[in-house]
Amino acid sequence: MKNIAILGPVFPFRGGIAAFNERLAKEFVDSGDNVKVFTFTSQYPAFLFPGKTQYRDDSEPDLDIERVLHSTNPFNWFKAAKSILKFKPDIVIVPFWLPFMAMSMGTVMRVLKRRSEAKIVAIVHNLLPHEKRVGDKVLSKYFFKYVDTAIALSSDVLNKLKEFTTIPSEYSPHPIYDTYGDIVDRDEACRNLSVDCSNRYMLFFGLIRKYKGLDMLLQAMTDKRIKDVNLIVAGEFYDDENQYRTYISENGLNDRVKIMSGYIPDSDIPNLFSIADIVVLPYRSATQSGVTQTAYHFNKPMLVTKVGGLPDLVKDNIAGVHADPTAESIADAIYRFYSEDLSVSIAKKIPEEKRRFHWSAFAKVVVEI
Repeated sequence: MKNIAILGPVFPFRGGIAAFNERLAKEFVDSGDNVKVFTFTSQYPAFLFPGKTQYRDDSEPDLDIERVLHSTNPFNWFKAAKSILKFKPDIVIVPFWLPFMAMSMGTVMRVLKRRSEAKIVAIVHNLLPHEKRVGDKVLSKYFFKYVDTAIALSSDVLNKLKEFTTIPSEYSPHPIYDTYGDIVDRDEACRNLSVDCSNRYMLFFGLIRKYKGLDMLLQAMTDKRIKDVNLIVAGEFYDDENQYRTYISENGLNDRVKIMSGYIPDSDIPNLFSIADIVVLPYRSATQSGVTQTAYHFNKPMLVTKVGGLPDLVKDNIAGVHADPTAESIADAIYRFYSEDLSVSIAKKIPEEKRRFHWSAFAKVVVEI
């Protein structure tokens, strides 16, 4: 049995990083390890957070969680390190997803390396942000200076990581998010969301940011070949929502595009994915995506653009279809999916394909590396 500390966001904070940390912690607990999660007292300053709230109001997970780290208070960082040292960890797991967090988390790791024998493993979700800022590289270098080894969640991130730092690093794919409940009967899911079940639906899910290409998907929706296909957009806008609504209205898409704007509670996720014929990720750039790993859980085909690590996660004609990051190519891929009835053939392959994304395999990599 090992003492495993995880430093990063979990409940009451929301988002993909928090969901990842909670699920990984549970995997180690189930394996018999002694696990404690050290999370934030304050994560983002309000002026840096584009959403409505950083918090969620669902039930607290059954984990040992201590709120210790204030991201912008340097005096607190040493106090947070002291709390972790009391736990006497063998392994400290620290996610990296945003350079803004590098000073606080990096300073905690600096103290741990000086005062303990714990091995520090970074889980690298993304090396540099899609929306770049001055100082990103300097902050990232500070963080990785105090890391013993790193696991990249996509081959694309691994390649960038090896160019960025000489620390030992390895690729292990993002495991499947299997904590959102079971597949719901489609008729029931339609009733739950008040949509017409006679329609065919694509799903765009998650935070709406420029790099995620919702504008290209909406342009693709104007292609007459797919005029009978509807789209559900479910997520919180970190981009100007009005520009999307204006485009929808001006192009006569109001009857075919349903927008569920705002943070999507976990209780709605099974309904959304159970309704969808296909989950669409029309990204302009990407590393990996928690959306693909949620779609795998619900056995849903995906359309992904050929950027970053997405093609590795979603193989063409096996777990979904590929497209170039253009509206025309996305429309072609949608038309191909429906006209060739690929949902039938892909649905047969997904259960086997998703075996490579087990949490137990990922946890094993963390310990072995």
